[in-house]
Amino acid sequence: MAKFILTFALAVLALQSQTPPQLPASQQPPPQQPSEVSTTISGDGGSAPRLAVPDFIAVTTDAESVAIARIVGQVLWDDLNYEREFQFIPRDVNSTIPKATSLTDIPFDRWRELNADGVVVGAVQKVANGVRVDVRIYNVRNHQTAFSRSYTASSANPRAFAHMASDEIFKMQRSLNGVAQSKLTFASDRDGERMGGTVESRQVKEIYIADYDGENQRRVTVLKTLNTFPRWSPDGRSIAYTSYRRGGGQIFISNIYQGTIEEVTKGPTENWLAAWSPDGSKLCIASPRGTSHTNLYVVNRDGSAFRQLTSDRSNNTTPTWSPSGNQIAFVSDRTGQPQIYTIGVDGTGFSRLTADYSDRPTWSPAPYNEIAFSARTGPGFDIRVLDLATRNVRQLTNGEGTNESPAFSPNGRHIAFTSTRSGKKQIFTIARDGRDLRQVTHTGNNEQPDWSPSPKETQR
Repeated sequence: MAKFILTFALAVLALQSQTPPQLPASQQPPPQQPSEVSTTISGDGGSAPRLAVPDFIAVTTDAESVAIARIVGQVLWDDLNYEREFQFIPRDVNSTIPKATSLTDIPFDRWRELNADGVVVGAVQKVANGVRVDVRIYNVRNHQTAFSRSYTASSANPRAFAHMASDEIFKMQRSLNGVAQSKLTFASDRDGERMGGTVESRQVKEIYIADYDGENQRRVTVLKTLNTFPRWSPDGRSIAYTSYRRGGGQIFISNIYQGTIEEVTKGPTENWLAAWSPDGSKLCIASPRGTSHTNLYVVNRDGSAFRQLTSDRSNNTTPTWSPSGNQIAFVSDRTGQPQIYTIGVDGTGFSRLTADYSDRPTWSPAPYNEIAFSARTGPGFDIRVLDLATRNVRQLTNGEGTNESPAFSPNGRHIAFTSTRSGKKQIFTIARDGRDLRQVTHTGNNEQPDWSPSPKETQR
């Protein structure tokens, strides 16, 4: 089998180097300048606060500053709207209010006439080391500052300013961990290449990452082979995935910010479907290990200390670790058709969770105690969520195409999944209540998404 060269490039799609370079500083989140919050925005009668987000001000009036001001303002509106914690003055109505010329030139009376509880004001200006973006929220009733932050970074990724501001606004105003700085990873065949070797019918799939909203899609692997089932590490800095670069499937880890690759497993037996332990020190994987059946094994991140978890004459696959680290949910066909089970990490406490044909479980983050999975509903699959405390099941999709491979957002309020509802396989996100469906990918076939932790979650 031909030798393939692995590269990683976040700024471009195919850099030809032996190992992936470090993520450019321009794509790192911009640093924040500390300030204080003096008030909290509230709505009338306990309703969600109603915000106005007018266009940001370009203090330096060159074309680049004007463009960045437009992008940051629009993206911040989208980020804040995603969690449905605020109501908003419609964008087209914003143009009826005189545009502010500075961060303190606010026509509060006019905004109050539109029943705004708060107004978000932003300014962009070039500085010696890049671009500075100032974001403030004013309480329209008492004119007090409810939020004030300054961010300075390169102008290469203006969306990052909005993502950081959005997450900080949610934390301070709503005590909510937002997802704007989180990322998705998934497998894609968009490059249209064919796998080398003898398996000519298989398309090449590469691992990609993207912002939570589908922007900034970038390729992680450049192997011209099959790479599948990517999974973010708990610290959000590495991706474990199954790769067929050496023939049979094996587990690899891309440390995307350090620019290094780890080869976790090696032949002769195949190993697939890695799932991280909550502390990132171990992986649960599926492997036949020289038998005709697939069982689950727990292995250290460096590939040492294989320990068998299941040991029956059935196929046990697609593990997912509980947030506590004490249990693993997985799929087994031991009763004839695939069902979801749980087992203690010590091999005890075996339990069956589903009765219908089920696949691809994923455990929710705390404080939710749920497992999302795909269930066969007629000719295709739909996404269901099982409440582990009550054993109640709710269905999020309803037969629009086939829907599989759910993955929770880091705050547990959204689920990414694969769907064929638009024709090809694409990544969608949906709120945990079944509302707010959004398509994230559009090019090629894209599947098996996983959602990274948010930066603030990894810093705890």
